[in-house]
Amino acid sequence: MLVTTTPTVEGRKITQYRGIVTGEAILGANVFKDLFAGIRDIVGGRSATYERELQRARDIALAELQERAAQMGANAVVGIDLDYEVLGQGNGMLMVSASGTAVVLE
Repeated sequence: MLVTTTPTVEGRKITQYRGIVTGEAILGANVFKDLFAGIRDIVGGRSATYERELQRARDIALAELQERAAQMGANAVVGIDLDYEVLGQGNGMLMVSASGTAVVLE
């Protein structure tokens, strides 16, 4: 399935709009505790562990979005937007959500 942040796909015509699709992934407080326990992997102000977890959350959210689009009969998702939100305070969780428009391309 083709996924893109752009509203169109160059050289392809959108023949049907199937609707808005979303996918979410939430990282719990334990992930952050583990990250702080492994803080020694920070190099140059970056945490490889934290970045891996964020990538995993993005992958989950995008996979969920694609699965829902396929269930709607779409073969692409355009206009994808990724959002990050902290839920709760202190021991909160991080949510990654992906949304876009499921379409059929010719």
